[in-house]
Amino acid sequence: SPVAETFRVIQGAMNEEYVRTTQGVFQFELSGDDGGTWYIDLKTKGGSAGLGKPPVAADVVMSMSSADFVKLFTGKLKPTLAFMTGKLRIKGNMALAIKLEKML
Repeated sequence: SPVAETFRVIQGAMNEEYVRTTQGVFQFELSGDDGGTWYIDLKTKGGSAGLGKPPVAADVVMSMSSADFVKLFTGKLKPTLAFMTGKLRIKGNMALAIKLEKML
């Protein structure tokens, strides 16, 4: 699925530098096709990403449709615009959410 493929790419792009500089765990609540709970852990050694709840408590929870998630991570939708237009809802640490945006 496009969502699973996106997380596979994210997992492959992770490195110690991202983990060291971000120190955050992101949970994504996606609706629609391939929806469900996904996560990006940039706190635990080496980092990880995938389907399900994160291994430790999330610092940021983002809710959006799976289609918008794929657009966001492929650069077809700007995070700020998604947030302003209500396509993206963020709960938790906004500073960390902004760090994730820089990583995109």
